[in-house]
Amino acid sequence: MLGRMSVKINGADCGFEALLLGATTSIGGFLFGYDTGQISALLLFKDFMNRFAQDGPNGEKEWDSIIQSTLVSLMSIGCLIGALSGAYTADWWGRRKSMSFGVFVFIIGNIIQITAMQSWVHMMIGRLVAGLGVGNLSVGVPMFQSESSPREIRGAVVASYQLMITFGILVSNIINYGVRNIEESDASWRIVIGLGIFFSLPLGLGIMVVPESPRWLASRGRWEDARLAFGRLRGLKDDLQNPLVEDDINEMREILEKEQQVGTGGWLECFSTKTDVPKVLYRTLLGIGIHFLQQWTGVNYFFYYGATIFDSAGVDDPILVQLILGAVNVAMTFYGLYVVEKYGRRWPLFLGALWQCAWLLVFASVGTGLNPENNSTSGIVMIVSACMFIASFAGTWGPMAWVVIGETFPLRTRAKQASLSTAGNWLGNFLIGFLTPIATSGISYAYGFVFAGTNLAAALLVWFFLYESRTLSLENVDLMYGQPDLKPWTSHRWVPPGYVTRKERDTSHFRNMSVSGPAGGAKKSDDRSDDAVAGSTLAEKV
Repeated sequence: MLGRMSVKINGADCGFEALLLGATTSIGGFLFGYDTGQISALLLFKDFMNRFAQDGPNGEKEWDSIIQSTLVSLMSIGCLIGALSGAYTADWWGRRKSMSFGVFVFIIGNIIQITAMQSWVHMMIGRLVAGLGVGNLSVGVPMFQSESSPREIRGAVVASYQLMITFGILVSNIINYGVRNIEESDASWRIVIGLGIFFSLPLGLGIMVVPESPRWLASRGRWEDARLAFGRLRGLKDDLQNPLVEDDINEMREILEKEQQVGTGGWLECFSTKTDVPKVLYRTLLGIGIHFLQQWTGVNYFFYYGATIFDSAGVDDPILVQLILGAVNVAMTFYGLYVVEKYGRRWPLFLGALWQCAWLLVFASVGTGLNPENNSTSGIVMIVSACMFIASFAGTWGPMAWVVIGETFPLRTRAKQASLSTAGNWLGNFLIGFLTPIATSGISYAYGFVFAGTNLAAALLVWFFLYESRTLSLENVDLMYGQPDLKPWTSHRWVPPGYVTRKERDTSHFRNMSVSGPAGGAKKSDDRSDDAVAGSTLAEKV
């Protein structure tokens, strides 16, 4: 029966609908990547330049650096506003309807772009509106995935959002490469933008087929619907009393009951130090910091302006170089899906930032010391450096930053904190898009030294402030951040109360309760809880 359609992943049942949910929602990441990747080559297409670029001193069309910055970066401002609005729509309408709304806004923005004729302002407004939709999705998708995916596949499912971002960038690069032969026709850029509408439809329609977030349903008091959603996601909708479903429900009920005792969190609570929920401000600033620095690793320095950068470096086919970077990005993100579950979050993020710092130093040093226009070896080294940087980002900071905001926040303020973190991502994205043409016209490839410094800052942020959440339920992640003496660099040793390991409950606890009876069971439960806490404290000190 359909209710029993499930597969074993990491030792636990995961339903077909959980896999369908991961595949469908990840299209939101594809749209993000597709819009990110397309603009780099469009800026070089002749018809696009003839319509929207400015008259140069020799009568040829060329981009004014401020107008180019504004055209590229205003989409990021739209995404920032859309991300903040996502907190409201996700809470008001539910996660699924909010995502359908995001797709609708994205389609409207693409229609505005396609109908642009001669005005760069018209094109810019279209990118701004499309950004509103993408920003809304950038909050809704990771939050929905993290709340709905069984914990055994949660990291990989949320990381698949970044995989689809990279796939979207690659597909846009392939399409750009394919239409470059008709770059003198308006069909070139209209095809690229119009295909975004086609790609968005499976998400807008398909999302309504999968279950709503169990945690959102439970927060509205719809416990039977939440139980059914858990059953469907586990492939057990005809066996809702299954221990797996019961475990998911009971664990969620415990934390929800505690949170509901103190009401619903508002925006100010995200920045409060006087709440019953531990480290709320700490986690808000951590999420914003990680996502801001994800952009300031420098990844969109290459994806927004890579074709322009390598064109100025004298590379014969800069669009082909973009295609190569996009392929590396996709290939290494598959590796990132493995790394996030195998090695956790902290070490890959820390080492990835250091690796990226090193290759950006090479890129900037070679580009500054040896003019690539006159030295082909310099150009090759810069391309290799860019590939090595992208490889690391795709395997670490690309997917894992999204995993972190899906796991770090308490349910009561999760939507708002996720919105703030994603807004930090889009703020960093906007600054990269806006400042890059201005900075490169002034300091050229030495701009890479700035990104080397921000990667070093990202490594320090992870080491000193991020807790390891691998294999923990969302409720136990919340509990971990509340441990007063637990340090981020020892957090991987912490085990939740009532668990033998991070994944396995202490089943003797439940057996003792059933043997002792109601009164004895209550006493045994308290004893076991104290033992588990003591064990957790001991683990912290080892």
